[in-house]
Amino acid sequence: MNIDPACVECIINQSKRVADAIHADERLTQEIVQAVEKMAPGFSFEQSPPEVASKVYEKMAQIAGKDDLYDEVKRLSTEKAQAFIPYLQKEIIASSEPLLTATKVAVAGNVIDLAAEYAFDLNEELDKIFHTSFAVNDFERLQDKLSTSQSLLYIADNAGEHIFDKIYIQTILSLYPEINLTYMTRGNAIINDVTYAEAKEAGFDELCNLLSSGVNTPGFVYDRANKASRELFDTADLIITKGMGNYECLNDFKRDNLFFLLKVKCNVVARSLGKNVGDIICKRR
Repeated sequence: MNIDPACVECIINQSKRVADAIHADERLTQEIVQAVEKMAPGFSFEQSPPEVASKVYEKMAQIAGKDDLYDEVKRLSTEKAQAFIPYLQKEIIASSEPLLTATKVAVAGNVIDLAAEYAFDLNEELDKIFHTSFAVNDFERLQDKLSTSQSLLYIADNAGEHIFDKIYIQTILSLYPEINLTYMTRGNAIINDVTYAEAKEAGFDELCNLLSSGVNTPGFVYDRANKASRELFDTADLIITKGMGNYECLNDFKRDNLFFLLKVKCNVVARSLGKNVGDIICKRR
């Protein structure tokens, strides 16, 4: 999925949010925003939004002198997500369809997205998620695929959201204990995407296999991934990806074992799916 003209304005707006997140003064804010505005006419419309964003965020990090622009925000997002663990675990245990409930928990966590065109309140989403239907509903196909798969690659998205992923993965492994599951993170700090170190800190290495993709983009770009990640992507029986960035990078891959879990948070992705901003999606490619 290549960038749309609307993506250009969105990326420029992200530069302003970055300045706010790092508490930049007026001079630094102006420098960051002007640098992105200067880059915008050169954006390639033959690349996906995450590929374009990677160059922009590298430039902003260089100007700000920070390796991880959202380190503080990611920490706070993770702490907030952790506070919901007892409530969410209780809901899954009490559910007559624990896998469906856990899948919705994972999607609810996808609202933690600092690059989204529209923002959503996590508390509000969790209040209604269990009573919301998937606008694209391939859940039964996902469930069937889980029951026959020996290996599962789970491609992560954002920090904070990864806490909800962990609850989901715990449920998957309790129902399908023989499945060989790998949780894949980004290769470096980009926007508020979860890194290998942050996933390890959350205990994923004790729960399942943990792998860094090597990509420097806020979405899994196959050609930028390291050898181990490409091999796993090519051989896994089932692939679950989280979030719009992974959808934007992978929706053109013609594989029937590829599933997308996300909340629609921008008009460009909404048009691609034929759905509305705010919808929740469980889609097989």
